[in-house]
Amino acid sequence: MFWDSCQRIGHGGASALAPANTLASFDAALDVGIDMVEFDVRSCRGELVLAHTLIDARLPGRLRLKEALDHLSSRRFDGVELNVDLKRTGCEPALLHTLRSAGMLERTLISSQVPEVLDRVRALDPRAHVGISIGGRVARMSRRWQDWRAQVLHGLREHRWDAVMAQHRLVDAGLLEEVVARSGLLYAWTVNERTAIEWLRRLGVHGIATADPRLFA
Repeated sequence: MFWDSCQRIGHGGASALAPANTLASFDAALDVGIDMVEFDVRSCRGELVLAHTLIDARLPGRLRLKEALDHLSSRRFDGVELNVDLKRTGCEPALLHTLRSAGMLERTLISSQVPEVLDRVRALDPRAHVGISIGGRVARMSRRWQDWRAQVLHGLREHRWDAVMAQHRLVDAGLLEEVVARSGLLYAWTVNERTAIEWLRRLGVHGIATADPRLFA
């Protein structure tokens, strides 16, 4: 599924070009060139929808996960992988069922800032690829990460997750070396400056998420 070259990841599709988590954003990302599409999923009123926050999920016209997968599984998106960022616990069975039904599980990396989400996904389907997402200082405090690097690397060593999705300011050569030493993958998000993208690509991270995939050119 994965390879060593740096994957170009469209955050929310191409959220600098069209509203995030929409079909238009996915199409915009494809048009400018990406290897992976990232989008947020949460449960609202008994169904899985694409939304970053609960407020977004309650807005009229929000995109249902099944509709998104129907679009992304079309021939136009052949070869494009998915990064599904799951926001809360409780909908892991429904997510896996929907991905399997669309034939997209093998093309999907499921990530979350909530370790319990990844534990539940892996328990339900050991074939699923999962990545722990680590945000900025406030996000880490809310998740009670004390020594986040040691905890994340321990999780890799114990095969609790396969990848680390790190806020790009947390990424350095030492982290990459330690992730690779544990047979993991390191992704950086969300990088919206060309110089930062170029630095991370030279460093050798496995993927970079940006709101504007044109910056990879």
